[in-house]
Amino acid sequence: MKSRYCRKRYRSLCSGLLLGFLVTSASADGLLTLKVENDAFSAGGDGQYTNGVEAIWAFEPADRHWTRRLTDVIPGWSGSGLDGVTYRFGQQMYTPEDIEVETLIEDDRPYAGLLFGGISLLSEKEHGVLRLADSLHIDVGIVGPASGAEVVQRNFHDLIAADKPRGWDNQLENEPVINFGYERAWLMQQDFGGLAFEYGPSAGFALGNLYTYASGGLGVRLGEGLDRSFGIPSVAPAQGGQSSFQRNQGFSWYVFAAVEGRYMAHNLLLDGNTFEDSHSVDSREWVGDAQVGAALTWDRWQIAYTYLWRSEEFKEKDGFDQFGSIVLSTWL
Repeated sequence: MKSRYCRKRYRSLCSGLLLGFLVTSASADGLLTLKVENDAFSAGGDGQYTNGVEAIWAFEPADRHWTRRLTDVIPGWSGSGLDGVTYRFGQQMYTPEDIEVETLIEDDRPYAGLLFGGISLLSEKEHGVLRLADSLHIDVGIVGPASGAEVVQRNFHDLIAADKPRGWDNQLENEPVINFGYERAWLMQQDFGGLAFEYGPSAGFALGNLYTYASGGLGVRLGEGLDRSFGIPSVAPAQGGQSSFQRNQGFSWYVFAAVEGRYMAHNLLLDGNTFEDSHSVDSREWVGDAQVGAALTWDRWQIAYTYLWRSEEFKEKDGFDQFGSIVLSTWL
């Protein structure tokens, strides 16, 4: 009882501190985004990466904002070249395929919840017809019972009368996490049959006790008004908030497709806790994603849908995963 009370106090304290920081340091004018990722938005089953919710606040920092001073001390970056900042707060949950089994399922992924907050720094540069988009990410959070994932899934499944998740006693132990990430995209845009066509490769990396990987990919967008919107909606483990659009520009749309490969040196959610014994599986070093989707923008609103296929993340897994993502954004 005492440990449960402490976990509750810990979650409340962390959430309160983070929200207070965001409220006091954010611009009053920005883009508010709610992103929901769930296997119910696809043909996937109730397992693996089963749900993620993220709230994102994006804005252009004022001249004397603290993020510009921070960017000045980062090698290769400058405060004057900082085009945007995003604050992110979210929760993710991961389960094996059969959530009604109470005992440990050794050949399937561990139960794991992640509660996190993060900040992203965004910069864009024009080099002739080439546009360089850089993003730098810092995330902190906790994996384990203190993430609250068990409570959320149990209560939600009770609400919708779905299968009861019975195996959360086998979840990963509490472990604070900190992660850094960086990505650069090289983008070109041209006319294509009366529409705009944007394409280009990307590369990046992540470093921390949650994820350590190197990534490379290719993305394309086709539609109307691409010069009024930026980026392809991202899915975990990539950070949210990397796509945006200009307000009050009427109606526009685009469809998109992307592929990405990652060399995963470490994945806490599969490899198990760093300092304690816990359930783990044999994670695969090479993981690939393929995604397609569409986005509609009108005035200050945008809605986007993504369908993603992911290759096997661990050796005991048979077959790829699939899940969907819905992103709703509005300028305030």
